[in-house]
Amino acid sequence: MASMARSPRDILLETDAEYQRLAEQHSKYQAELNRISTATYLSSEDLLEEIRLKKLKLHIKDEMELLAARLRSTPPKHTQ
Repeated sequence: MASMARSPRDILLETDAEYQRLAEQHSKYQAELNRISTATYLSSEDLLEEIRLKKLKLHIKDEMELLAARLRSTPPKHTQ
């Protein structure tokens, strides 16, 4: 009964290796973006890298959302 109150993302973070991998990659991209954003000077390469990382991060987030949507559309298992 407690799992009904949990979000699909929380469940997937605990149970799905692919979702865990995606979440880890998403965090790595965010850390790299944070590093770039704290630089006092951004070269053109840094700006291109920032754009590339944002696109990759968004792609990962879309994949994570697809996995969460699949979980939401799956009928709950009844256990006794």
